[in-house]
Amino acid sequence: MTKKSSFVTVSVKEMKALDREAVEKFGMPSILLMENAGRGIAALASGMVRKGKILIVCGKGNNGGDGFVAARHLASRGRDVEIALLALPESPDGDAGVNYFIVKAMKIPVLELWKESALKMFQEKLAASALVIDSVLGVGVSKPVQEPLKRLLQLIESSGKPVLAVDLPSGLDGDTGRMLGYALPAAMTATLGAVKQGLIKPPGRKLAGKVVLVDIGLPRLTPRAGF
Repeated sequence: MTKKSSFVTVSVKEMKALDREAVEKFGMPSILLMENAGRGIAALASGMVRKGKILIVCGKGNNGGDGFVAARHLASRGRDVEIALLALPESPDGDAGVNYFIVKAMKIPVLELWKESALKMFQEKLAASALVIDSVLGVGVSKPVQEPLKRLLQLIESSGKPVLAVDLPSGLDGDTGRMLGYALPAAMTATLGAVKQGLIKPPGRKLAGKVVLVDIGLPRLTPRAGF
């Protein structure tokens, strides 16, 4: 008999409502939620690989912002970390933009993947990495993954490097567990605040690898261990 998970699972709509409630009702700054997420991701990454380069592939939204925070914490712990940015340098704004400015000020290396000339260097950095953190697409995505992003995600998969997904594997529908054209398989998924329903439904359950819940400080949810 399969043991049932004791996780609280939420839809994407419910997760957004919980985030909004934390900010509007409980007065939590949204950047604090991002800070908690990034710190938790960094801790998991440190546990997955004890040495070697960690490559964090970031989008321009809040998922990428979580990756920027993780990069800062990892660098502060003395880990060899680099960022590959799948957006124009001026694209991250809001909380993500604040944390992007910090990692740039810390002189954490950033490879700008929007440049066509960066593709070969990206492949070289993949080959030299011990772990890839997928901090590209989050719960807000509902459209199929398009080129050139699809190609870049496929390069990560074909590299054979272990992947730590932030919140959801990029390209996975957070409600249905289906691939939005393509989804990057992960060895582990650090899901933030609550487990999204798509992570327990096929094929999402397999694509997510080991799912670990990261406590980001939402007032109404009690964090539990991974499964």
